[in-house]
Amino acid sequence: MKKLLVLLFLSAFVFGCGAAAQKSEFWQHDTMYKTNDHMRFSWSGYRNPSAETGKKSIEQGWWGIEIPYVPGQ
Repeated sequence: MKKLLVLLFLSAFVFGCGAAAQKSEFWQHDTMYKTNDHMRFSWSGYRNPSAETGKKSIEQGWWGIEIPYVPGQ
């Protein structure tokens, strides 16, 4: 019974990760980050996007799941 529960849990985890990777377009690109600015944002600034990072993402064509900029937060 324990083996069955572990197997079900691992299956759900793998399918969940696959769905997230598909939504983020991870497998469609040859690199993880489009530019160095994209990497810096993903490593440190994603919790507090600014108008400047939004402008950079459009100009440089960053990919992945969009994080909206909300003024005043």
